[in-house]
Amino acid sequence: MSHKAGFVSIIGKPNVGKSTLMNALVGEKLSIITPKAQTTRHRILGIVNEESYQIVFSDTPGIIKPLYGLQDSMMNSVKGALTDADLILFVTDINEQHDENDVLEKITNTEIPLVVLLNKIDNATQEQVDEKVAYWQEKLNPKHIFAISALHQYNLEGIMSMVLDYMPEHAPFYDKEDLTDRSQRFFVSEIIREKIFFNYKKEIPYSTEVIVTAFKEEQSKSGPMVRITAEIVVERDSQKNILIGTGGAMLKKVGMESRKDIEKFLDQKVFLETFVKVIPDWRSKKNYLKSFGYD
Repeated sequence: MSHKAGFVSIIGKPNVGKSTLMNALVGEKLSIITPKAQTTRHRILGIVNEESYQIVFSDTPGIIKPLYGLQDSMMNSVKGALTDADLILFVTDINEQHDENDVLEKITNTEIPLVVLLNKIDNATQEQVDEKVAYWQEKLNPKHIFAISALHQYNLEGIMSMVLDYMPEHAPFYDKEDLTDRSQRFFVSEIIREKIFFNYKKEIPYSTEVIVTAFKEEQSKSGPMVRITAEIVVERDSQKNILIGTGGAMLKKVGMESRKDIEKFLDQKVFLETFVKVIPDWRSKKNYLKSFGYD
């Protein structure tokens, strides 16, 4: 029997619901989701495996005009995702005011089949939906337009069967047991970063990187346990003080919330230690970006 396999890139501006969509389509929480824009920094693959097909979804950083090295790297990962895709899912917020030129620059002349997903329609009127469908039909002439709510998993059923129509016949690209191309360490650092996004305001989340420096499985009296050490990197001493909080209270809160989610993710007991380290201006320094896993 023939087997299909291919790559689907999910793209759009920051905060339109790309990560929520991928998690819903894959059926696992692989990308972190927060109400803040630019939460996703890496291209993260989510793999859907069935006997006769393998669909590799790419969640990508929101498309922006880069202002410093980290954002350059984020946009390079979008470029990579657009190069090897068999299908592009362009996610747009139904409430968007048509200022998506940064995204359109990248996809207007693409020869890759394009599908527009109008997201967050749960609070929209039918009139709004019809107006946006007409607008994108004229603007991009996509293969399909779907009106969806990724958060409420509304109208997603048809997307998977449509995606499959565009997948070429090919052997699987990844092991059929794989859900993603990323390591456990990567997801642990993303979970901690997610908690930072939820607990701090202004520039703190954007100036922060999380590095897992130790990940060791060991036997404790109560059974198997994973001992994890993570460094939270910031750019200034003032950010370090805010991150730690009075008497270490804020860092303790982030650690506790992270540990609970990491235990769920790894399905075992976790001992988590976190430290804060200052590396001035790391977001603009190529050597640090490279060592933190940014191309």
